[in-house]
Amino acid sequence: MSPATPTKPSSQPNAETRYEVTRDDLPLHCPMKGMRLWDSHPRVYLPIQDSANGEYRCPYCGAVYVLKD
Repeated sequence: MSPATPTKPSSQPNAETRYEVTRDDLPLHCPMKGMRLWDSHPRVYLPIQDSANGEYRCPYCGAVYVLKD
């Protein structure tokens, strides 16, 4: 299981400020699968695969996602 994948279906969204993700998590969106959406921001897709440094910051909550291969 990827470190970015929540272990519980009702994980608290935006509980972390940095997530490591893999290509298996693409297309990447925030909040991620398994996080409750009703008390968070709208789902936004993050084009992390296009970033020069393999990092992307969510424009809503500021969480940083790091693409690990």
